[in-house]
Order: sequence, then structure tokens, then C-alpha cells
Amino acid sequence: MKAVLRILNQLREKGLIKDYAIGGAIAALRWTEPFFTQDLDVFVIVESAAEGLIVLTPIYEHFQSLGYQWKGHWIVVEGIPVDLFPADPLEAEAIERAVEVEYEGVQAKVMTPEYLIALFLRAGREKDQMKVRMLLEQSDVNREQLREIVERYSLLERFRSVLGYEP
Repeated sequence: MKAVLRILNQLREKGLIKDYAIGGAIAALRWTEPFFTQDLDVFVIVESAAEGLIVLTPIYEHFQSLGYQWKGHWIVVEGIPVDLFPADPLEAEAIERAVEVEYEGVQAKVMTPEYLIALFLRAGREKDQMKVRMLLEQSDVNREQLREIVERYSLLERFRSVLGYEP
């Protein structure tokens, strides 16, 4: 994972992305007890092309110039499958408010539990609902901030249906 983090920081330094944060299950592992996950989800903020299109080609070309190859829909970096996602408004806010962490001497940004919960609620799969419960039970969730996020992104009803109560 160290190599992936270095490359992500290079992408930011080179201006190929504005910013990034790790999301998904790997990010949840920062705040909960370990569980199995297959890949590393990275959300990126990139400049849009003049037509409003988001172009990820320069990012993938950078990975490939370093010798990393595609396997399915992942770019595999030293055995780690990496998924890159251009950030929508919720994800961009999560990136902006992500926390800086250090992993084996490399700086990285990881989404906070409140934003991870919102993203997992939005995804809505059973495994995502399990991660919501884990984050609520095992991490220090700011309930007021969580409520503001789920209300702002119209996820309050989903929260109620998954957990049976309000944040």
C-alpha cells in the first residue's frame, strides 16, 4: 500500500489530481477492527475538461509509466488492486475533510467515519450496512456532524431504515 500512497501523492504534486482520500473498506479499517477487503478505493478530485467531462487517462498513464498493469477494472500496484473514482459532491466534501495519517512513513488522507457512513448508506449493499454498524459501534463518530451530512445528502431515511433510529 505504501507504493500506492506515494503515487497518489505524486499525482497531487504533479497536478494530475487536486486531492484524494482513501474511502471504502480500507478507510473503515482505520476506524474499526480488522475485516477482509479485496481492494483499495481512492476518491480523487480532478479538473473537468472544457465540456465538463472528467478525464482519468493522465492518471492511469502515470500508473502505467511506473510499470503497473490493469487486471479487470483495477490498476494493480505491488499486488494491491486499486479502484480510482472521480469524486461527486459528497465524495469531494469527504476528501476535503479527510484526516491526514501516516502509513509506513508515507502521508495519506483517509475519510472520516461520518463520511464513510454516509457513503456506505448511499451504496446500500448488505456489506455496506454492516460497515455502517461497525463504524457506529467501534469508532468515535461525531453524531451531530453525521446527522448534518445525512440530512444534507438526503440519506436520513436510509439511516433510519438500516438502523431503526436517527443519528
